[in-house]
Amino acid sequence: MIKQLKRCLIIIFSAFWFISSYAQQVNWTHFRGNNLDGISSEKNIPTKWNDSVNIAWKTKIPGKGWSSPVVYGNQIWLTTASDDGKQMYGECIDFNTGKEIFRIKVLEPVKILPKHDFNSYATPTPCIEEGFVYLHFGTYGTVCLRTKDGSEVWKRTDLNCDHVQGPASSPIIYKNLLILHIEGTDVQYIVGLDKITGKTIWKTYRPVDCWGKLPAIGKKAYITPIIVKVYGRDLLISNGSAACIAYDPETGNELWRVVQGEDSTIAMPFSENGIVFVYMGFVTPKTGDQYSELLAIDPSGSGDVTNTKVIWRFRSPILQLLTPLIRNGLIYTVDSKNNLFCIEAKTGKTVYTKRLHKKYNSSPVYAGGNIYLTSTDGETVVIREGRSLDIIARNIIQGEVLATPAILRNTIIIRTNGYLVKIEGNKKI
Repeated sequence: MIKQLKRCLIIIFSAFWFISSYAQQVNWTHFRGNNLDGISSEKNIPTKWNDSVNIAWKTKIPGKGWSSPVVYGNQIWLTTASDDGKQMYGECIDFNTGKEIFRIKVLEPVKILPKHDFNSYATPTPCIEEGFVYLHFGTYGTVCLRTKDGSEVWKRTDLNCDHVQGPASSPIIYKNLLILHIEGTDVQYIVGLDKITGKTIWKTYRPVDCWGKLPAIGKKAYITPIIVKVYGRDLLISNGSAACIAYDPETGNELWRVVQGEDSTIAMPFSENGIVFVYMGFVTPKTGDQYSELLAIDPSGSGDVTNTKVIWRFRSPILQLLTPLIRNGLIYTVDSKNNLFCIEAKTGKTVYTKRLHKKYNSSPVYAGGNIYLTSTDGETVVIREGRSLDIIARNIIQGEVLATPAILRNTIIIRTNGYLVKIEGNKKI
């Protein structure tokens, strides 16, 4: 009887584990995926395609937006806006057919601020969970919708700043919270909202002793944070223009900081094996050109750990847009000068490098042993993971690409400047 009970419990727990694992694989809930790391557990992902081969569907998306697609169940969500920013929308597409399910006007701002020419008024990526999707447009507002019918649950339009070049930071879900970064030239703060009601749970301003000395244009930032666990405790890792700071995600209290830089940051932090990696704002030396650095940080400290917890530094050009991908101790990135690097995560040493001839703003993603790098002109270079460069495919689709693809259910979802495209299958080209 006891043996039978144990066997039943094992089956139940195994089934629960399988369902949980499967749930992780079939959805893509945030910018750069469920774990904000760009990694998919899928194995049978297409490596070759073009505009007529391995395309399941191609759906026109009205307006302009650079938000990346998120997926839950049969729904793909993204945001878009009119060119002048006066109308902002949530767009929901059927995963199987590519047909529009909802097109919902969620915001009509009274005042529209300037933005950079290559940015849009719908650049932050939504986040999604069962029953709800959270659409964020920076200073213009944040809206929670029910996914079953597109109805509004709550809206906030009072979390404001002057982005100068337009909004870009994406929201993340953490337990009962929706965490937003509101960082402009005038104010810089992080806020944790009750995801059910939209009410503020905590609000933390960036430290004046780091930001106060910078010119206004240097105080803005565009990053999406991550959550890492250190000695059983969750940390919210967020890099602003002059510091990378770890916060308690439950309260917004600062735990440690690394100080460096004098202008905005865009690439988000990333982590593997208990180490945090982050691009800092650029530095202007007394002699020579400005530069940025990729830092490896031991996140177990407290207070100012600039001189005690930085493991290595990797010098890079300024204005790093894409977020690198880390996998099995190797970091894959393309810098703002179009140089592909594979970097050893333990030491910061270059494993290999190659000069590319295109611009890459979309962050790399991983599936099935391959890294996918998509350029702004729609070419995706597929490389094998590993310590030697092995380019296995180059694929072109028409259109400009700044959004980061979603990878799930043996498919790739790519957003161009005019369309949402579903790629599937591994047919010969």
